[in-house]
Amino acid sequence: MSFEDKVIYQIYPKSFYDSNGDGLGDLRGIIQKIPYLKRLNIDMIWFSPFFVSPQNDNGYDIADYYAIDPRFGTMDDFDELVKKLAENHIDVMLDMVLNHCSTEHPWFQKALAGDEYYQKFFYLRDPKPDGSLPNNWTSKFGGPAWAPFGDTGKYYLHLYDQTQADLDWHNPEVRKELFKMVNFWRDKGVKGFRFDVINVIGKDEDLKDAPENVASKLMYTDKPIVHQYLKELNQSTFGQMPDSITVGEMSSTSIPNSVAYTNKDNHELSMVFTFHHLKVDYKNGQKWTKVPFDFAALKKLLNDWQLGMSQGGGWNALFWNNHDQPWALSRFGDPIHYREKSAEMLATVMHLLRGTPYIYQGEEIGMIDPNYEQISDYVDVETHNAYHELKKHGISEQDALAIIQAKSRDNSRTPMHWDSGPNAGFTTGTPWLKPKDQERINVAAELDHGEIFSYYQKLIYLRKQLPIIAKGSYQPVDLDHSQVFVYRRDYNGQTLLVISNFYGQPVTYQLPEAFQGQKAETLITNYEQNITEVPNALNLQPYEAMALKCP
Repeated sequence: MSFEDKVIYQIYPKSFYDSNGDGLGDLRGIIQKIPYLKRLNIDMIWFSPFFVSPQNDNGYDIADYYAIDPRFGTMDDFDELVKKLAENHIDVMLDMVLNHCSTEHPWFQKALAGDEYYQKFFYLRDPKPDGSLPNNWTSKFGGPAWAPFGDTGKYYLHLYDQTQADLDWHNPEVRKELFKMVNFWRDKGVKGFRFDVINVIGKDEDLKDAPENVASKLMYTDKPIVHQYLKELNQSTFGQMPDSITVGEMSSTSIPNSVAYTNKDNHELSMVFTFHHLKVDYKNGQKWTKVPFDFAALKKLLNDWQLGMSQGGGWNALFWNNHDQPWALSRFGDPIHYREKSAEMLATVMHLLRGTPYIYQGEEIGMIDPNYEQISDYVDVETHNAYHELKKHGISEQDALAIIQAKSRDNSRTPMHWDSGPNAGFTTGTPWLKPKDQERINVAAELDHGEIFSYYQKLIYLRKQLPIIAKGSYQPVDLDHSQVFVYRRDYNGQTLLVISNFYGQPVTYQLPEAFQGQKAETLITNYEQNITEVPNALNLQPYEAMALKCP
């Protein structure tokens, strides 16, 4: 399976569709919505985890890698889902959390009970001679990265939540168990794997303190041994299927490392998720702030990754949205005055870049941040922690809520809007998180008289039809423009010119002389312009986007 011309759709099962009225989305709900997914014409679905889990980190704390959590359904439901998706030419990508497991997992429980074999599955360390923690690393969820290992006097490492114990990949038995589990799902017809925070599995055996003024993440991220582990994972599992598609979620990574992770000659992964471009609305690098996005920084980051990955033979996963991000439409577009046009502009920019595009559920109907009026409407633990921290630092309740409204992970976790009913057609029960704005933004209305869904259909169709989109090279054009993002794709003597106005003000854009007067075909546009010859200048409307193919 070539992944260059594929489009992947992400489903967050808890919020997609509830078939039994308990307020949580489930696998049978997804089965019921297969006709909708087929209509979009996506190739593969990445499912956020639905394995057995205490749900301390929304299922990314797995207690049983081999079982479906009963709140989402049964193994029979899963088998039926795979079969029915395959009948509609849609493949399955599962989310593999291999850096850590839940402290409720039998491995950890056996280790706690004194089983030395399983104690070697984890990073267990004695305190320092002075009684302090084994090292000075901090958890990515706040506080120290060490917790007491029962009453043994030792500590275990958890880079994330205290209930997520890091697995020690130095132990070949750990790798063997994880590879066996990946193959179990392969045997069930799974062709895609998304590997969670996979570039932090390469901790050193000697877990040294981070030097003063050095972030502890630099001590364990992108270590050279990660490449060795990924080659072994590839060879032992998905690498045995020529049509597999894999993506690694890479935390705080670099272009050279991501090239190495994804260059085909290295036999590691198909592509990587990186997040630098989604931090351009962080003040001084801090997430829990509210500032306008930095357009120049956004363009520079997209451009640097496009060029760097291309030059090294690497491959990008392209995305604006996922279950951990506020809606891009609310961050980089105008959800009030130009919801449709800015949604289509953002889609144009991302889908026509070099890489494999991912669509997050609801993006294709233009869903936006819910802007809940009170903190009690939010469920996410990170959100509540941040709210209390902001208030502790003297920020007013009103300002703290405004920051939460802009940055909470719950923004994109609100249930999918299927219709304009009280629960957005998501459930007959009480939804686990409140829908918002479903009266005007929902699937039924979008399919009846909307324009965003059909625009996505067209972008997907173009990728499958035109090799220049799937395989063409990338070059920036006029990177310094303050309002417009322009780039070109080239393949077999053809050029694709992609032009996007990122703002709500019209602008006259002067085209580069090299293009002026060339014959052109307007492949896609979110306004009515039909250009057959490249003009000297273009009058672009608010959030106007277009792609021109020149012979």
